[in-house]
Amino acid sequence: MKNDIILAGVGGQGILSIAAIIGYAAVQSGLYLKQAEVHGMSQRGGDVQSHLRLSSDEIASDLIPEGKADMIISVEPMESLRYLPYLGPDGWLITNTEPYVNIPNYPDLEEVLGEVRKLPRHVALDAGALAEEAGSKKAANVVILGAASPFIDIPVEKLEEAIHFLFGKKGEDLVEINLKALHAGRKVAQADAEN
Repeated sequence: MKNDIILAGVGGQGILSIAAIIGYAAVQSGLYLKQAEVHGMSQRGGDVQSHLRLSSDEIASDLIPEGKADMIISVEPMESLRYLPYLGPDGWLITNTEPYVNIPNYPDLEEVLGEVRKLPRHVALDAGALAEEAGSKKAANVVILGAASPFIDIPVEKLEEAIHFLFGKKGEDLVEINLKALHAGRKVAQADAEN
């Protein structure tokens, strides 16, 4: 088993939380894990990307070569396109459709989403709206993780355990919101994959 994942977004969107949830679940599943340092400007509003490699065998490098990623998980649609050169031919792109407009010349959103839709394997969803339905718009990153979860070789129960572990200290309400967010995103992805 091997999953090479690029995480993308902007600072403040919870990219590191996604990495922490996947990382905890991977370790609890007995997998090897390597994560590259976050690249880019990790302050709020700056672009952020991270390489996350999971495998049942030892991993030599923490960086994913161009054209070899199994998945791009992005909390921002334009940022998802920035890392397309890393995506392998059979890879999945999972992205939010809600932009984080942090530059004056942000491209036309329909053009950005049009590029996403050209990919044979993609899930694009309004993570903010689903997170709000789950109880907090701040859980949009976990909605995106949920949408990626059917394509990551980790049982969803391990991701749930990771959410309990990572958010449990902040209260059971926050755990429940994030579990709802995870399953909301997962449900959308499973429906898309069937079509």
